[in-house]
Amino acid sequence: MWRLFDPRVERFLIADEGEVVIDEVTKHWAAMVKPFLELMVVVPLLALVFWLPPALYWVPLLGAPVLIGHALWRIIGVRMDRFVITNMRVFRVHGILSQHIATMPISRILDVSVLKPFVGRIFGFGHFIFESAAQDQGLKEIRYVGDPNGRGLTIQRVIQRSGVRGTTVREPTRPTFLPKATTTGAMAAVSLPPTSGESGAAPGASGEPHAHVDQDDVRTGPIETVLPSGGRADTWPGAESVGVPPASFHPNRVWPRPRRDIPQPPEDPDGT
Repeated sequence: MWRLFDPRVERFLIADEGEVVIDEVTKHWAAMVKPFLELMVVVPLLALVFWLPPALYWVPLLGAPVLIGHALWRIIGVRMDRFVITNMRVFRVHGILSQHIATMPISRILDVSVLKPFVGRIFGFGHFIFESAAQDQGLKEIRYVGDPNGRGLTIQRVIQRSGVRGTTVREPTRPTFLPKATTTGAMAAVSLPPTSGESGAAPGASGEPHAHVDQDDVRTGPIETVLPSGGRADTWPGAESVGVPPASFHPNRVWPRPRRDIPQPPEDPDGT
């Protein structure tokens, strides 16, 4: 008998586009509690016949069929109310004589809220509230959904697989380093130009402090691994002129430049 009240949702699928039903949700049995309570009211209503005067016998005899018909109508309406999740959309079919269909594409679903009242947490049902990109929509709230957590995850999976929200890009767990130099493996270094009177000789090779250094002539480049002749491994040319001890030298450290703001004594033309 219940097959007579089956809405047959497969008729509304776009079969030529590959639409398939992922989940067909019927109302939870809690939605039929009120119609069944309405049926139970019929019993005490008919019992009033024994206490009412004969002139009022028609009241319970007329009210009982009305309550029975209204309760059965509500039960059939709950039975024919279906919420369907497909790979393209979600839609709801409800109505007995006149049928109403509300559809929402997956691409327009912004958020799905699950409301589980206290009674729903006990008996396992909840209500779905959809937030879509449209201001006025025909699919807003779905009540008395059984297993709301599982159905909510199903909707999220369909949205994720449809590619509407894209894929999640995770940041690398390990830090990313700059590429090292091909010759010495150092990140950066400097090389100083030769002093006046020297052609291509390494600064500091003669043991004299490198006093004439122009900041604009300093350029970056890979560190030389071969020490200059006469040089020391724990110092660099010009270290004595700026007061840096030899122990502070590091092969990957940029050589400091001499300061220009230090006042120099004026030259004496007479040599006195």
